[in-house]
Amino acid sequence: MNKLPQRVAVVGASDNPERYAHRALVMLQEHGHIVLPVSPKPLQLPGLITFPDLPSTPPPIDTVTLYVNPRLLETLADGIIAAKPRRVIFNPGTEHPDLARRFREAGIETMEACTLVLLSTGQFG
Repeated sequence: MNKLPQRVAVVGASDNPERYAHRALVMLQEHGHIVLPVSPKPLQLPGLITFPDLPSTPPPIDTVTLYVNPRLLETLADGIIAAKPRRVIFNPGTEHPDLARRFREAGIETMEACTLVLLSTGQFG
């Protein structure tokens, strides 16, 4: 049974193939999801439009997957809440319990998980 594609904002997107954020972009596309790269830096990602921040990303957003330093997340929290994603994935190294609680209080599901593993094991949902 095929699942519907999700609109996934990759916050901290990268055009460097060695970065996990880039690997996630590629794998999300391979799994049929609509990828919305979010980065303040201009990126060379053929076929994709990169957005400088989450508020610039067109809704709806089903999932936000995070690839940024947890200290930077505090400056992004209001934009994430305003985007009203169904869930936020805190990838390894991005964990931030206070923000996770804040997102849940705003009605957003949170997970501490690796997007690559979720996709590889069929658990991305």
